[in-house]
Amino acid sequence: TMMALPRASAVLVLFLATLLPPTRRAQDPGMVHYIYQRFQVLEQGLEKCTQATRAYIQDFQEFSKNISAMLGRCQTYTSEYKSAVTNLALRVERAQREIDYLEYLREADVCVESEDKTLAEKLIQEAEEEKKIRTLLNASCDNMLMGIKSLKIVKKTMDTHGSWMKDAVSSSQKVYFLVGSRNKTVWEFANLRAFMEDSTKPAPRKLILTHSWQGTGQVIHRGFLFFHNQGTLNEIIKYNLQKRTVEDRMLLPGGAGRALVYQHSPSTYIDLAVDEHGLWAIHSGPGVYGHLVLTKIEPGTLGVEHSWDTPCRSQDAEASFLLCGVLYVVYSSGGHGPHRITCVYDPLGIVSEDDLPKLFFPRRPRSHSMIHYNPRDKQLYAWNDGNQIIYKLQTKRKQLLE
Repeated sequence: TMMALPRASAVLVLFLATLLPPTRRAQDPGMVHYIYQRFQVLEQGLEKCTQATRAYIQDFQEFSKNISAMLGRCQTYTSEYKSAVTNLALRVERAQREIDYLEYLREADVCVESEDKTLAEKLIQEAEEEKKIRTLLNASCDNMLMGIKSLKIVKKTMDTHGSWMKDAVSSSQKVYFLVGSRNKTVWEFANLRAFMEDSTKPAPRKLILTHSWQGTGQVIHRGFLFFHNQGTLNEIIKYNLQKRTVEDRMLLPGGAGRALVYQHSPSTYIDLAVDEHGLWAIHSGPGVYGHLVLTKIEPGTLGVEHSWDTPCRSQDAEASFLLCGVLYVVYSSGGHGPHRITCVYDPLGIVSEDDLPKLFFPRRPRSHSMIHYNPRDKQLYAWNDGNQIIYKLQTKRKQLLE
């Protein structure tokens, strides 16, 4: 290739010479000589470029050989490392099996001891829990319900739903009248006679609350009205009736307020109650017509003292009340009666429905909107189809059935 360059250059010179315009004969040899010298310079440059290219090619070939050798060594090292890692994994696996075997031997030696220790701890926890509950329910109250003696219709109204009550603890004779399942107006009567006879003086006092209640589960305890705040899932408000201000509030835990507490009470999601042991809340557990959840509340601080999952279901239930720490749930078929207590729950485990006679309420045309026990006068206050009712009770000491 390099030998052909001078010949190609000479041919190129002759070709370019033919293209030159005709000049005077004295100038032709000089021009040709000048062009020839320029092409010699170009040939020298091409020769240097060729030599440099050959050097680069040689260097690249040597570099390729070095890279190939290094790759070969890397493959060898990779195989060695892979073999070493595999051997290490096998050794770790053998060591793990030996550790597992030793652990099995150790657990086998202490298995009986661990089971005895776990059982002992469980028994201690159960004993402490039972002691806590007995301390919580330590009021001097050992009565249990044996029957509904009589019914007295105190007042008749046109309102299907509502609640009425006296203060469950204080000696006040005032009667409180709460109409509807969503309202904020409370009527305060001086006594039961004033409530029964509208013309009796003094006239009732009208109290407008700052919040509306939800359902018919309100109670009054030491001058405070406790109710489920409308528009909230599980907020309980403690309202000072004398100052007409909200004293405190709490969120009832355990999924409260997500479902109706009683199937036949279509607006009550949290039912409150008062008995000899204090303030309680009843709500339905998870699921459709779930089991009722019973919660003991400290009325002063609104702190939760304890909660129990009861076996009583909300299906076909219309109301419930507590008497001496025992929950009595009233059921009816289709909400039309007969109204019967068929589920009883005692956190202390003393009273059950097997210990009780058949507990029926006098037949009423519809289900009860509310039934609340008043521990001060030992009666039930109820609302049924617009009628405000008092049920007198027959009770018996629990110890007599033990």
